[in-house]
Amino acid sequence: MGPCTPLLTMLLLSWWLRPLQGQQHHLVEYMERRLAALEERLAQCQDQSSRHAAELRDFKNKMLPLLEVAEKEREALRTEADTISGRVDRLEREVDYLETQNPALPCVEVDEKVTGGPGIKGKGRRNEKYDMLTDCGYTISQVRSMKILKRFGGPAGLWTKDPMGPTEKIYVLDGTQNDTAFVFPRLRDFTLAMAARKASRVRVPFPWVGTGQLVYGGFLYYARRPPGGPGGGGDLENTLQLIKFHLANRTVVDSSVFPAEGLIPPYGLTADTYIDLAADEEGLWAVYATREDDRHLCLAKLDPQTLDTEQQWDTPCPRENAEAAFVICGTLYVVYNTRPASRARIQCSFDASGTLTPERAALPYFPRRYGAHASLRYNPRERQLYAWDDGYQIVYKLEMRRKEEEV
Repeated sequence: MGPCTPLLTMLLLSWWLRPLQGQQHHLVEYMERRLAALEERLAQCQDQSSRHAAELRDFKNKMLPLLEVAEKEREALRTEADTISGRVDRLEREVDYLETQNPALPCVEVDEKVTGGPGIKGKGRRNEKYDMLTDCGYTISQVRSMKILKRFGGPAGLWTKDPMGPTEKIYVLDGTQNDTAFVFPRLRDFTLAMAARKASRVRVPFPWVGTGQLVYGGFLYYARRPPGGPGGGGDLENTLQLIKFHLANRTVVDSSVFPAEGLIPPYGLTADTYIDLAADEEGLWAVYATREDDRHLCLAKLDPQTLDTEQQWDTPCPRENAEAAFVICGTLYVVYNTRPASRARIQCSFDASGTLTPERAALPYFPRRYGAHASLRYNPRERQLYAWDDGYQIVYKLEMRRKEEEV
């Protein structure tokens, strides 16, 4: 090759790279334009952020005095509410003290007092004095305290423990016409947020009616509405059948038609319950009412083995405004309320053994709560009441005294 070869090579390379340099120049110009646009937008965003920050500072400066005033007013309202609450509590204590010093007259009608009470007429063992099986001689002195556990189920139902069985198990029967009971291993499981997941379910063959069920000695006792029962017409009009259901075996052990004609709801404020079963230190009881005397409650002592009625009494306790009842040491305590619901009170008591007279019985109020008692169950082992109040489950602790002591 001659000396002109390198020169020719350089000329060819120059001719080939010239288009690439032009494209690179245009690309650089495009990137510069894009960067300039981004810088302009960033400057605008910075200006807007500065303006918003200034507006926020101005708004904060305006709101701080208003917040301080609102906080002062809130503290003043809280102080006033605490003062009113203290006055209400003090007033309730004063009312309770005045009622203790001047107790209301028991719900016993004058003609019954004059004629000697409901024990004058005799129908077999009806209205005879009850012979105590135990040495239990206690009566209620006052409702000492209350504890609200939770809200489970509808406005009417029943929750209880078995006074003769395991101490920890909780039984919950929701509703006035249902066939499935919840069984919780312990109280802690029942208080959980998702309590139903911890419970086992026991289905009974016949739905119960009302909230008069009872768990006693490993059995569920409840009232069933037979065909032609209350409201159904037929020969069994206004009759109910008692069922004894074995909770472990899940079988019906025994049943019996309750020996009372013309059954009506015993509690004027609890229209779905026709028979209210109760347990105490003496065993199994039933509270009911009939059309024969539609103004007063009746009490019956039942045999828990056979469901036979051992004894019956016509009590002086009125049905009107009664919402629930329970039995302690052979004494029936009836709880009364108003419509609309207010503070409930034990307004009438009836001692089947005749030891406690109405004049010596305490008539305490229940603490404030939500509405009206759908059911009350006494646990003789714990001396507590398990209450169902508008869907809330409540425990009442009772203070007791001897029946012979003066109020």
